[in-house]
Amino acid sequence: MASPENGAVSATEPATALRIGIVAGEASGDILGANLMRAILREVPDATFIGIGGAEMRAIGMESLYSIDVLSINGFKDPILRLPSLIGILRNLVRVFTGRADGMEPVDVVIGVDFNVFNLLLERIVHRRGVPTVHYVSPSVYFWRRGRLKSIRRSTDVVLALYPFEPRLYSEYQARAVFVGHPIAREIDLDAGSAEAKTAARRDLGLDSDGFVIALLPGSRGSEIEFLGEIFLATAALLTAELDHPKFIVPVVNEKIAGMLDNLRKAVDVDLELVVGESRKCIQASDFVLTKSGTATLETMLLRRPMVITYRVGTLTAAFVRALSHSVHVGLPNILHGGELVPELLQEDCEPEKLCRAVVEAWQRYSTTPDYLEECERIHRELRLDDGETAARAVLDVARDLSSPRSQ
Repeated sequence: MASPENGAVSATEPATALRIGIVAGEASGDILGANLMRAILREVPDATFIGIGGAEMRAIGMESLYSIDVLSINGFKDPILRLPSLIGILRNLVRVFTGRADGMEPVDVVIGVDFNVFNLLLERIVHRRGVPTVHYVSPSVYFWRRGRLKSIRRSTDVVLALYPFEPRLYSEYQARAVFVGHPIAREIDLDAGSAEAKTAARRDLGLDSDGFVIALLPGSRGSEIEFLGEIFLATAALLTAELDHPKFIVPVVNEKIAGMLDNLRKAVDVDLELVVGESRKCIQASDFVLTKSGTATLETMLLRRPMVITYRVGTLTAAFVRALSHSVHVGLPNILHGGELVPELLQEDCEPEKLCRAVVEAWQRYSTTPDYLEECERIHRELRLDDGETAARAVLDVARDLSSPRSQ
């Protein structure tokens, strides 16, 4: 058989009891896909997997027809330049999954793991040709562009949703979604926010065990640092006076981002340390977190740290998002709570004086009441759900119930 990296497919593979097509397009999807595969294998030990995945999925035994890197796409220009090769990959996957490749039988079900634009298109094509489909991780329809639900309904038989409120949204559009829990909530132990865990995290990061520590999370992309880096550091300078010289830690994804922040911090006098990687550990080591909106807000809540959420984008982008938004809040803690659990300061409110005041007031409030910690624990327990069994059962139900004879 030719190397799977070049897209060639074996013509001699025997059919098995359950054959699953699965596609992940990025590192986070590789981890999600691998966890789902493990859960399926606990239910059906002889299941086999074919499609596109990274090291995690390949280690479990999937046949990856391409390197996951071929789907790595950034910005607006890259997809246009890569369009011919992406169309070729899409067509070959359709041939394999629908049994139109020489000697191949159709798969029993196709799972698209996140990577929404590519996977939803793939799912729609194979679904029209009679192959059951599952989409793992709903697009953020709870926040904006809810009209996408109609398209998703035509592409997939069931969506595996990470949040408990998502199935209701899908049902309003006669689509099916199953709440399967959030992997980050399963990764983070219920006691990961304890005082002992904080002390251990500070020890690992080389920080003093005493003293007030604030984690600053302005983002991982250069564009986010350009918009938020100076604002975050100016806020830190104001907080230095308000909170008696706290220590600030900033996790960065690489040396390039560290260099950008190094240049910015020359203009302020703050006790600040940049940490390459270790974002979660920085949150765990902190007493308070000032963070941009995004997944970091969920991690901060699960680690029981009080926070202020902020974000700023270009004026035109903000107007576009607001016009299509369906949610009063952008922060996941507030959306999951169903109201304001933590402060959000967005766009024109994202400025140092307002952020400083919000941090001070939030710290005073959350350090004197247990309500915040109790709600964090409630949401954490709800999101933990199980170790993939619900997702695996949903996939198997689709494969078994909808695998009627395929159209030719």
